[in-house]
Amino acid sequence: MRPDRTQMPSSDTTSNAAEIQASVLRRLSGVARIELAFEMSMTARALARARIESERPAWNASEIDREVLRLMFAPADLPVALR
Repeated sequence: MRPDRTQMPSSDTTSNAAEIQASVLRRLSGVARIELAFEMSMTARALARARIESERPAWNASEIDREVLRLMFAPADLPVALR
């Protein structure tokens, strides 16, 4: 049995808004859901990158890239080639 995601507690979404969102998501095709997940992932990475850049202005692009990877895959260590 699949969990009812509309009943999950959320501090910033009303139950009515959550139901509307769930209804919209149910109508998406599988491809559209994957595209949405990809876009959300890319947005999360962009936000992480912006935060790192503001917190570590002296870091170069490579150092920022490594930190984004570390955050995205934490708590696992980065592969040796990326350390």
